[in-house]
Amino acid sequence: MKKLLIANRGEIAIRISRTARTMGIATVGIYTADDASSLHLQHMDEAHLLPLGGVAGYLDIPAIVAVAVQSGCDAVHPGYGLLSERAAFSQACLDHGIAFVGPSPKTLAMLGDKAEARTLAKQAGVAIIQGSAPLEDADAAHAAFDALRGQPMMLKAVNGGGGRGMRVVHDAGDIDAAFDQCRSEALTAFGDGTLYAERFLTSVRHIEVQIVGDGVSVTHLWERDCSIQRRNQKVIEVAPAPALPSDVRDALLTAAIRIGRATGYRGLGTVEFLVDSAAHDGAGVYFIETNPRIQVEHTITEEITGLDLVELQIRIAAGEPLAAL
Repeated sequence: MKKLLIANRGEIAIRISRTARTMGIATVGIYTADDASSLHLQHMDEAHLLPLGGVAGYLDIPAIVAVAVQSGCDAVHPGYGLLSERAAFSQACLDHGIAFVGPSPKTLAMLGDKAEARTLAKQAGVAIIQGSAPLEDADAAHAAFDALRGQPMMLKAVNGGGGRGMRVVHDAGDIDAAFDQCRSEALTAFGDGTLYAERFLTSVRHIEVQIVGDGVSVTHLWERDCSIQRRNQKVIEVAPAPALPSDVRDALLTAAIRIGRATGYRGLGTVEFLVDSAAHDGAGVYFIETNPRIQVEHTITEEITGLDLVELQIRIAAGEPLAAL
């Protein structure tokens, strides 16, 4: 790998550039007219203006791939957010002979739909929270609530994150309003208003496992506890997870690797779980979703392992097997 296009902006673009330069890889940045003075451009060997303005510019797959081709890049790193989880972007890069620093299009497609990801987890022998298939309308949400027999329900966007498109429902009379609010929020934020339902667990920890794979082998880089949240958004993360029984930790790590193997995972990813506060002997560990990209909080894992996770991503995308890393 000689030249890398960084399909992002801000902090993560700077972070990726720093590692690439250390590895002797030239970097190409992109920007929109309104980002012409953005700091990340000062960290690139060259930079190219995108035709569209605002966020739309950074979501313009044909334009970004064209920049990569014209500037002679042999790889593209999507960072996080924006196009990082788009199977279409990964496929477009591969179609032009450019390595995508991330999972394959097939893996991204499997994990991008949270309802489908739940099915995959179940098939891999990993426990999931009682829930529903995608909900066609509010009537389907009422049916899902009835199936929980009085337990609270969480409505969630099939394609989403960051706490958006989520509402807890404790009473059947609140379902219609919650459904409309979730669907509207998800449609605005992610371009997809599809929702599904899960049983809402009231006494749990939110723990995520960092995994890395080369498309054949998968391993873990331990866990992070992200239970301290505000409005379903992570505020503080701690690694390793404190006061976590060894049997529960083993169950988490094993489940995360099973998910990775089931998807033929290549690159860096985070598998998220809810853990019942009374969990023991591996029971009470429930899969939520997989984020098939580098996370904002990747630096926490770097602190406890001493590894450069961006370097691992780049080396895997360049074809190195996990055993060589």
